[in-house]
Amino acid sequence: MRITWVQPEDLLPHELAAGRDEGRDVTALAQRWTAAGGDLAPPVSGASPTPATPRLRALAVELLDAADALPAVDTGDEPDDVAGLRASWPATWSLPTDVSYDRLHGGWLGRAAGCLLGKPVEKIPRLGIREILTATGRWPLRDWFTAQGLPAEVAARWPWNRRSAPTSLAENIDGMPEDDDLNYPLLALRVLETHGRDFTSADVAQAWLDWLPGGRVFTAERVAYRNLLLGFAPPESARRHNPFREWIGAQIRTDVYGWVNPGRPDLAAELAVRDAAVSHVRGGVHGAIWAAALAAAAPVAADVDQVLDAAEAVLPPRSRFAATVREARALGAGADDWEQVVDELYARHGHLHWVHVRNNAALVAAALAYGRGDLERSICAVVSGGWDTDSNGATVGAVSGALTGAAELPARWVAPLRNRLASSIAGFDGIGFDELAERTRALAGAGS
Repeated sequence: MRITWVQPEDLLPHELAAGRDEGRDVTALAQRWTAAGGDLAPPVSGASPTPATPRLRALAVELLDAADALPAVDTGDEPDDVAGLRASWPATWSLPTDVSYDRLHGGWLGRAAGCLLGKPVEKIPRLGIREILTATGRWPLRDWFTAQGLPAEVAARWPWNRRSAPTSLAENIDGMPEDDDLNYPLLALRVLETHGRDFTSADVAQAWLDWLPGGRVFTAERVAYRNLLLGFAPPESARRHNPFREWIGAQIRTDVYGWVNPGRPDLAAELAVRDAAVSHVRGGVHGAIWAAALAAAAPVAADVDQVLDAAEAVLPPRSRFAATVREARALGAGADDWEQVVDELYARHGHLHWVHVRNNAALVAAALAYGRGDLERSICAVVSGGWDTDSNGATVGAVSGALTGAAELPARWVAPLRNRLASSIAGFDGIGFDELAERTRALAGAGS
């Protein structure tokens, strides 16, 4: 049994990559690891093929401790605490604050549809996605993926996501299947309904332990979950032996904090920071506040540019994350050739792991600008771009769905959802998106 995302010998190569990305000098640690026979290549799916020897595993733990003890990164341009972030926020916001049920319903439906579109090809690289679509006569992407007509050799070369394929292809979709990209918004809804807007990071951590199965968390969340069980409370839960601290996990958790703060990206971002601090730092937190701000603006904005403007306004202006989404947005805006846009994004960010936050946020920003608020154009663009397909599809779908409203969303993208969401979180399995929208709107009204 190879448990992913927590074994020391698998974490260390990722930690060395994260340290270099942050500007830390990890040369000596890398030399000790390779001298002992360790592999510097980070396992793509979270676990190396064979277990390490006890000696090598013990060394990995020692080196992870040493990495944690390296001098702190200068966060002057990249604050991830509320006080530091708030320093650059606008004093006032011009967005409307009255939100309709229809727009919130559209956000929930769009998030589900985008996630579902990306589920069967999660972990398949962009090249494989295009080959599958071409082989089935569906390139460029404009509909659900299908295995019908897929040549055996293509299927063998690019196998579907094993967990998702039975429930997310055109021929077998029957409601929205369980997914972490929907579990986290459900959990945020429960945290708000249980603790109100004054919830703490400790409340979020306790909610994980009480309601979120440990086997349904991944990357930074799995490390943080493990740390919580070992007695490390937030924010230490995000920092100890966690090379995924600037990956995408927190960015997929915060839509509800925006939806309950319509027109107030700042209030949404404050809630998102408290949630993200359980598992992420710096860029990981910035992804969380950006997504929350997108969600705060989308149900009340007039167009996607207003949404993107509002989300950029909560970011530290000189941060790597802010620069990434601004550049990507500019590439997508007004572009006619989406493939050319994605080529450029891969040239700039292709060195990052497929679950890192910056490359995926770049793809999201570019797809939103390119899609101009149209659900189909937006989710098909972002999913065909690869990387974290279901997470990116969910975020883009949530924005374009909330901009459009449920009543105007194309039936072929929402009818297969059957107004039914499966979930591994107790009390939510089988819930309807209409009920979720009603509960979200009730919380939004409570904050006005």
